[in-house]
Amino acid sequence: MASPATTPASDPAGQILHRAARVEDTFHRWRERRGRKRGLVTTIVPYAGYGTTEWARILCRVVLARPTEAAKQRADKVRGWRSFFSIPVEDIDVTVVVGGVEHAVRPTRGGIVDVRLDARLPLGWQEVTLDAADTESVTAPVFVLDPRARFGIISDIDDTVMVTALPRPFLAAWNTFVLDEHARTPVAGMAVLYDRLARMRPAPPVIYLSTGAWNVAPTLTRFLSRNLYPAGPILLTDWGPTHDRWFRSGQDHKRSSLARLAEEFPSVKWLLIGDDGQHDEGLYGEFAAAHPDNVAGVAIRQLSTGEAVLAGGRSTAAERELNSNARWFYAQDGAGLAAELSAAGLLVDAPKDF
Repeated sequence: MASPATTPASDPAGQILHRAARVEDTFHRWRERRGRKRGLVTTIVPYAGYGTTEWARILCRVVLARPTEAAKQRADKVRGWRSFFSIPVEDIDVTVVVGGVEHAVRPTRGGIVDVRLDARLPLGWQEVTLDAADTESVTAPVFVLDPRARFGIISDIDDTVMVTALPRPFLAAWNTFVLDEHARTPVAGMAVLYDRLARMRPAPPVIYLSTGAWNVAPTLTRFLSRNLYPAGPILLTDWGPTHDRWFRSGQDHKRSSLARLAEEFPSVKWLLIGDDGQHDEGLYGEFAAAHPDNVAGVAIRQLSTGEAVLAGGRSTAAERELNSNARWFYAQDGAGLAAELSAAGLLVDAPKDF
């Protein structure tokens, strides 16, 4: 095995934190001290990552948990509101073994590890090993994109692949603290559509982009798997205060994630899939205007009248017309979108020149 390489933490050095973030950090340090006195142990919760044959984006979260079961089993059993009572760990080095090379990385605020590492990896789904002092090592899946791929899928989750049917002010709380994946309903026909898209060759990346918190990643992963959606990384955001504001911005998270994917995969054209419940069309329209060469099309699931009322309305015509050059597709379910995409040549065994 190659000699270890140290990767610096991703938090900017000397960054001045918002008062709320400083209070939160102090509270977490106090909880961590109490948790360790009660016998809780460091646990790594792995998330799916992605990359190319030359680098990989590694994602995981480091928390304290009871030492009663194997680390992965503990992570899989965390559901609903319990996920938000886990204690994040920041002051520990995590050893990432990717492509036979060790890298030492350190979590950022909230115990999140989100780092891009140089690596030589074969195509398809691969595994990396994550370890830390006094923890059980775990593996995290990484999807390695074929350099010939020119097509990929980016999908929203709430009201796009999963029916929420709740007022927006209550949506995050309900999905986070109450329901588990057994009580969530998939949008009709969307899993079949995604499966057909994922069978294209070369295998396209499927990336789920949501404004949810990393705490619910295990629940969302189980929901997608249980309802036969294709596997793919889920890009979420940290819960609570950020370094410069009282609370995270879900729209900023989506906006920056889209821009990052365009930069990381400049030759890939993305099919952007979302719903018309206010924000997806505007964000996708902005992205299409800024990166026209990275958009194959925009597929929007139209909410029912009742769903739109609960979602706080639909997006405006101005949002839909941000980029007249992008190809937009609208339907109320996966079957309708599949018909629209097939007619446009985007849903075929091998994507056409678009």
